[in-house]
Amino acid sequence: MNIPENLKYTKDHEWVLVEGDTATVGVTDFAQSELGDIVYVEVETLDETLDKEEVFGTIEAVKTVSDLFMPVSGEIIEFNDKLETNPEVVNEDPYGEGWMIKIKLSNADDLNDLLSPEEYQSEVA
Repeated sequence: MNIPENLKYTKDHEWVLVEGDTATVGVTDFAQSELGDIVYVEVETLDETLDKEEVFGTIEAVKTVSDLFMPVSGEIIEFNDKLETNPEVVNEDPYGEGWMIKIKLSNADDLNDLLSPEEYQSEVA
């Protein structure tokens, strides 16, 4: 299982890449493999400010539909439009082209609650 060292993680199997006051969010390799073939990603919260743990969208696979949770508080400033026509890119490249949203952070302290790669590894082991 691929768990990049440069990312932070949530117990909900999302990854977070922090660059300045912007966080890029996607689902982990573990999550996409558990979900199976992803057929739809829906995010209707673009330009909204949400609190940590709030639902920002859903991800639909052949087997199930799962909510996507905000890993940190902030405004959703971008959605990966590529996922509208090619949701399977989440399966193919979850840490690259399969990113889902970008968030303008409203509370940097939220980052302290995220898991390190080692902590996430022990969650899924």
